[in-house]
Parts: sequence; C-alpha cells; structure tokens
Amino acid sequence: MKNNQDPRELAAALASSALRQSAPIAIELGAKFKEAGFKLALVGGPVRDAILGRLGNDLDFTTNALPDETKSLLKNWADAIWETGREFGTIAAKHGEVTVEVTTYRSESYDPNSRKPEVEFGDSIEGDLARRDFTVNAMALELTTDPATFIDLFDGVGDLARKQLRTPGTPQDSFSDDPLRMMRAARFASQLNFTVDESITKAILEMGSRIGIISAERVRDELIKTIMSENPRVGLSLLVDTGLAEYILPELPKLKLEIDEHHHHKDVYEHTLKVLEQAIAHEDRLGGPNLVIRLAALLHDIGKPKTRELIPGGGVSFHHHEVVGSRMAKERLRALRFSNEVISDVSSLVFLHLRFHGYGNGEWTDSAVRRYIRDAEHQLIHLHVLTRADCTTRNQRKAEALAKTYDSLEERIALLMAQEELEKIRPDLDGVEIMKILGIKPSPLVGAAYQHLLDLRMEQGPLGGDAAKAELLKWWSANAPKN
Repeated sequence: MKNNQDPRELAAALASSALRQSAPIAIELGAKFKEAGFKLALVGGPVRDAILGRLGNDLDFTTNALPDETKSLLKNWADAIWETGREFGTIAAKHGEVTVEVTTYRSESYDPNSRKPEVEFGDSIEGDLARRDFTVNAMALELTTDPATFIDLFDGVGDLARKQLRTPGTPQDSFSDDPLRMMRAARFASQLNFTVDESITKAILEMGSRIGIISAERVRDELIKTIMSENPRVGLSLLVDTGLAEYILPELPKLKLEIDEHHHHKDVYEHTLKVLEQAIAHEDRLGGPNLVIRLAALLHDIGKPKTRELIPGGGVSFHHHEVVGSRMAKERLRALRFSNEVISDVSSLVFLHLRFHGYGNGEWTDSAVRRYIRDAEHQLIHLHVLTRADCTTRNQRKAEALAKTYDSLEERIALLMAQEELEKIRPDLDGVEIMKILGIKPSPLVGAAYQHLLDLRMEQGPLGGDAAKAELLKWWSANAPKN
C-alpha cells in the first residue's frame, strides 16, 4: 500500500478483487438488478471479509427492490429460493455453491416487550447502513455503478485496521433496537480478535437484562458462534465481565468462587477457560472444531459451586460435582434449546470427566477398563480429549505424571479393543437365544437376563456360548418367577 493511498480506495479495490476471484456471481447479480432498474449492494460481513481476504460462500445484499420484486429477479437465476425471511424483507437463494440473502433497505426496532422486530422498509442505503450493528459491518459495495462504489459512512475501514468494535450510532440505541447485538459484540470479538470500545461494554453493563426479550434459539446460535470461534476466551470474558452471562449462562460467572487465605483452591473460572483452550488444542483427534467437546469443557465444573465444602483445617472439597454438574448441564442446554443429542452427549461427558482419576497408577482391572469404554460409548475419544484438557496444573512433574498415566490407560484401551472388539461389545447370547434357552416370551425378564450376561461380559471378557448358557441358567434358577 502506498503511503498516500486512501484506505477506502484500497478497501474498495480489495473487496472488488475478492468478488471477481471468489464470487463473480455477485457482479452478475448486480448487473441483473441494474438492468431491472434497481440498486444492489454487497453489505455487512461479506464486505468486511472480502477486505480481510476471507470471503466465503454466504453473501448478503441490500436493495431498493421490494421482496416480491427481488423474488421475481431471482426466480430464473437461482437453483432454489427461500422466503422464510420475507416478513423482514429478506429473500434467500442458492446459486451453485453460493447462498445469497437479498434484503430490502430497512430500519427496524424492538418493542420493549417483544421478541420480534418491527420492520419498516427504507428508501436509501445510507439509512440501512446506519441501523447496522457495528461499523465494520456497516460498509457496502454498490454493484450497480461502474465501477463499483465503496460506501463507508462510519469509518468501518479505520476500525477494521485498528481491530476495534464500535457501533455506527450510540450503543444504547443499537442495543435497544436489537439486544442480541450485545452477544454479537462478544462473538465478533472472539472471531476477529478485536477489542471492544468502552462505550459498548458500558452499554452492555447498563442494558444486559434486555437480552431477555430475545428467543432462546437466537441466543443459543450466537453463543455457539462465540464458543466455536478461534478465540472463545475473548468473547466469554466479555459476557462475564459485563454481566451479560448472568442472563444467558449464569453457571459460568458463578465459577468465580471466593478464595480465602485458609481454604485455598484453584480458580475454577480461570481453570475452565484454560480447559476449553486445551480441549481446542486437541480437537484434531475429533476431526476439527467440535461443539460437544467445547461445551463439555466449558460446563465440566459447573457443579462445583453447589458442592463446595470447606475442610476443617483448610482446603475445599467438591464431592460429586460431576453428578450435580451433569444435571445442571442438561437443564441449561435444554433452556437454550440445544438438540437432544447435544444435551445427552455433553451431560454424559460432564458426568464422566472425573472417571480417569480413579485409575490411580494404573491398577485398574480389565473389567474396569471395559466399563470405562462401555460408559463412554461413542464418545470415547471426546472423553480422552476432555480428560487430558482438564489437567491445568503448573507443576510440570505432576502434569507429566498425569499424562503418562493416561497414556497407559489409552494403550490398555487400544489393546483390549483390538483383542475383544469392545466398540461392538455384546453379551455372548442375544435376546432370541435367551428366550429359546429359558423357554420364555418377550418380557422385562429377557432384558434383565441380557443385562446380567452383559455385566458378566464386562467383568470377565468373552465367555463363549456354553459358559454363557450355564451362567444364564444359574441366574434363571435364582430369578425365575415362582408359580
């Protein structure tokens, strides 16, 4: 960049170049709208990302065309069209690998007691940009002029260079219009590794309770984006420090337990953020960024505040915090409308996260190792990652000893799984064979017999058909219904 080159000129050149190389259909779409007598501009996050050299396949546009006019223009161009956002002025479409959302210029605000915005269509892109959340998302590239016109009314380019989040107007007005923007501040801080202007943090401190009018699903989606960012600590810290977490994830700030001079314990809040970071460092074992492991790391110790007990003479205990925490994780994730699968997987990992510490110096029996595998089920690798991440001691010798012990457990697991195909572990007899041997019909007794054989399988390894039959008959003699 030349010393005297205008930053906006450079931004326009970078954005236009990114479109030509990565999303030429945007230019094609601009020509289509221009021919019909309408304006069309790339807007918001895609402009920001184009300048940063990270343009994706999701493009946002704004136009003076009304939704029906937009739909008509997209009809013969798109492979598919969605109208779910029509009431907000948005028509979405897919063309090849690119998804576009075209929204009529608008202004919107929230009624204090409503979860849905009241939308009014605007007549200028300037008014549309003024209602955007942050200055770095309030830039546009007008595609119906030649050459394309870069529009930056609020110095978004400057804030992009400074790595700073500011709002186009006052944060109070912005967050009053859409309270979810308070969470977006945390998300963008994490995704972009930006600092947040003091005026924003002050407004969140004042207005945090207003997040209550936003649906749980929208809150969940923003929380996921923050947690799944490259640096979730930044956003989570903002949520906690401004008090916003008290309304959406109150279990997190409660981890900041008071520590006195007599009853020392690890800073559970800081420990949790460190565990999250260390779990992320091991995510390659899970094939890349993984929501379940990140949620489990974030929630694994939330049972500690409720189970905290002071030990006479000094020290603190948290007995059964994994049991309490598992239940709390279920409740919080349900409240945030996570899927049943995510809720089950995360709460299970929270429940199991201390299991390894019963392994001691490796004195577990083969049956105990089998149960460890069995209880982890399809989440065995997740449990490996969480257990290793949960070691945050600064004592190097202790950390190395724990890692070595877990190495030995993983080796034993791998050996047993190779020998016995434990991922497919079943009793030596199935339900049909049990009914045939005992001469009974389907009933709860079949399930009880199956569980008995499964327990034996876990304890003793493969029994073989004959030995399993003998054990079944022995069990039956003690449990058969009396006439």
